[in-house]
Amino acid sequence: MEQLLKVWENSVKATHLFLSEGEIENIRKYVPQALKEIPFLIVAENEDQIPVGFMGIAGRHLEMLFVSDDVRGKGLGRKLLAYGIEKYAVNDLAVNEQNPLAKGFYEHMGFAVYKRTECDEQGNPYPLLYMKRPSI
Repeated sequence: MEQLLKVWENSVKATHLFLSEGEIENIRKYVPQALKEIPFLIVAENEDQIPVGFMGIAGRHLEMLFVSDDVRGKGLGRKLLAYGIEKYAVNDLAVNEQNPLAKGFYEHMGFAVYKRTECDEQGNPYPLLYMKRPSI
């Protein structure tokens, strides 16, 4: 669990530039419980069996996808998401609007925005973009 928390923090600090250090610390407190509540948690490890990325899936919804900054851009996120689509029929997700790299990644993976909210699920002023894959 501690290593997954490190992956989460490393990823968030690299991609969620709109969050302050204090906000990241505050959110960090809730991550272990969130990880425990995820029905399907898929972890990617490096050659030393150390977690470097993970995703959480509930139903057909991608709840979370985090990759360590040092392996970002090397295809791990794509592999994780492709696995989620293939094995769990993942077809929707929410992404922070202020994280354009993630939005672009999900668009590249076939997702399209269908809804926007002004606040995140906790009521914080971070707009969310809801994305889904088109029905085939």
